[in-house]
Amino acid sequence: MAGARSQTRLDQGGKVNFTNHLICGDAVKEMSKLPEASVDLVIADPPYNLGKDYGNNRDLMAWHEYENFTRSWITEALRTLKPEGSLYIFMGVRFISRLFMILEDEFKLNFNGWITWHYTQGMGRKTGFSPRHEDILYFTKTQNYTFNLDAIRIPQKYYRERNNMAGANPGDVWQFSHVHYSNPEREDHPTQKPEALMERIIRASSNQNELILDPFVGSGTTCRVAKALGRKWIGIDINPAYIEMSQKRLDATFEQFDSFDPRSQRTPKDLPKDSGNQATLLSVIEG
Repeated sequence: MAGARSQTRLDQGGKVNFTNHLICGDAVKEMSKLPEASVDLVIADPPYNLGKDYGNNRDLMAWHEYENFTRSWITEALRTLKPEGSLYIFMGVRFISRLFMILEDEFKLNFNGWITWHYTQGMGRKTGFSPRHEDILYFTKTQNYTFNLDAIRIPQKYYRERNNMAGANPGDVWQFSHVHYSNPEREDHPTQKPEALMERIIRASSNQNELILDPFVGSGTTCRVAKALGRKWIGIDINPAYIEMSQKRLDATFEQFDSFDPRSQRTPKDLPKDSGNQATLLSVIEG
């Protein structure tokens, strides 16, 4: 593993600087080294405890052990998060309800959304319904938090005078395709997330030059998107191969995101037929 991924860096005051840095190590241990209330946004995609093979470890614990692990890393993530910061956690269906209760009842966080990521392709089943979604819980520390709706609006489906023709709120059901194995951007990681999914979260809940933490960085999608959007970032992973993978993606020239919301390309129906008004409305829609 290249030295830049693991060397300690100091700022001008002699303090450890973790910004724009990939860290190889245990998430709880490494987060404990980060300054308190220094992070603006935490995006976490922890192992779902389904027995997936992550190279140097397999996420299969007794459920009480997994709950304790979850409490441990959330405790450290919240310690690093600013009072006005936001927390997004990806989770599978077997633990999502329990995770919700932990966040709301035990940590007393402010619930802001239960997002469903819907994808059109996945593993098929013969003895039940094939899974076609994952969930993302969105919590904040307080009622004072960043949410940039204008940065994530999608075109309205219909023209109506009462509608904001700059775009609609994308809602809490998001459709983004998996990063398929045929996609040239696909990495050798079992749970790689689409970049446009992270783009929406980062645009909504952070601003330019703010700091984003991903304690389970995996294939590096969060950090890659954060960098492309002008944010600062920290990525942690226990697997050195994934740190190398993430660094490779960070070093690559950015051209475009590997996915998009299909609704972003629609044109509202029933636009006024007056060509002048229509041209004006289209210019508003297209930004």
